[in-house]
Amino acid sequence: MSAARRFAAISTSEPPTGQRVLFRQAIVLGGSVAGLMAARVLSDHAERVLIIERDDLAGLDVPDERVAAEAVPRPGVPQGSQVHALLPSGLNQLKRWFPGFYEEAIAAGAVNPPLNTNRFYMDGRLRQDPPSDSAPQALISSRPFLEALIRRRVLALPNVRAIRGRAEGLTMDGDAVTGVRHEGGEEPADFVVDATGRSSRLGDWIEAHGFPKPEMKRMGIKLNYATALFRRPANPSVWSCISVANPGPGRVARIGGFTPIEGDRWTMLISGYADDRPERDDLQFRRRCVEDFPREFGEVATTAEQCGEVITYHQADSRRREFHRLRRFPSRLVAAGDAVASFNPVYGQGMTSAMLHASALSEYLRGEPDLARPARSYFADVKVIVDAAWQVSTMADLALPHVDGPYPTGYRAIQWVSGLIFKASMRDQRVNHRLGKVTAMLAHPSALAEPRFLARALAIGARSTA
Repeated sequence: MSAARRFAAISTSEPPTGQRVLFRQAIVLGGSVAGLMAARVLSDHAERVLIIERDDLAGLDVPDERVAAEAVPRPGVPQGSQVHALLPSGLNQLKRWFPGFYEEAIAAGAVNPPLNTNRFYMDGRLRQDPPSDSAPQALISSRPFLEALIRRRVLALPNVRAIRGRAEGLTMDGDAVTGVRHEGGEEPADFVVDATGRSSRLGDWIEAHGFPKPEMKRMGIKLNYATALFRRPANPSVWSCISVANPGPGRVARIGGFTPIEGDRWTMLISGYADDRPERDDLQFRRRCVEDFPREFGEVATTAEQCGEVITYHQADSRRREFHRLRRFPSRLVAAGDAVASFNPVYGQGMTSAMLHASALSEYLRGEPDLARPARSYFADVKVIVDAAWQVSTMADLALPHVDGPYPTGYRAIQWVSGLIFKASMRDQRVNHRLGKVTAMLAHPSALAEPRFLARALAIGARSTA
């Protein structure tokens, strides 16, 4: 099956069918979005699911009526206070695995902005979309708010529980994983999911049992960004705004955005690369909003009340671990989320990719797997997801002057074609719609290479360049 067809099958919004119990106990390492989604899938296939998380998940619970005001970032998520995006594909997965989730989230304070109140700038030029009387559902919130709602749903399942602890290794019998060692002791397991994030030590753990470590590919991006919260009035004319500035004559590469979140607030992000570093200084943050971004940013930053401090974050690279290339790998073991791949966060792919990894796990477990063998079909499906996100984000990052690869085969031609498609998307709704589906992870990037579409996009893009 082609990558595009596999991607479509994995990203379906249809409720899963054909689940059967395969395990006595399954263990998920990490209570992140990736870990919680994996636990939800495993709850259909295991008598018991145990989440081992170094943060105190029980201590993060807040009552329904206060979740919008009191959901706080977990200590184990240093970027939790920054802007997070749930792409439309991720929302589809939440609705697939948790019926009624959208309505619950909106009732608790998440935001679906009114029609025609969102703006998008590319290189300082406002994209003029025609007014619409309908729009796809959106679910906009802070990361702590969304994670709190997912965590509540997962831990309410009768066969799922969480304990606090730090995972320290695996126990094995031959080539099969049989349990997990953690600081509190050992737990037996018939299946293990590593969702411990970018700093995952899974490679070291399997190497200790004689297996090769997966190769890690890195792309140095040297991303710096800062986020601040502002009070949002009841009916602003602009609810959200995204600005993308590509490197070029007279332009410095920067991405910024503000979106509405729970608690009648805006969360605003401004970013820079390499030596362009937003600081934890309120005055500098406001100055950057006024000078470096479209006027909507300055209006919010200078007229709305700021809530709390400016919070900064740095990410040195995007990375992916090539599990699918390993010739030997333990059975009854997989990895998910950032433990497999993490991308430039300004493109908002992280949480949605983690949710699609859970869908890939469901595909594997519902496919009558041979549990005595490595989960190769799972890692093949995860590669399809990672490739799709990696292609979108790294092609943009490779245009940054300080990024020096690795470059894909045919990079110059791909860069030229991509540039024309982006230009065409600013002028043509059909091109913009398809490009939007790819960036929203609703379609595989190969959709942009369909001959008739490509001819149209290139012709329009070439005219806009002339």
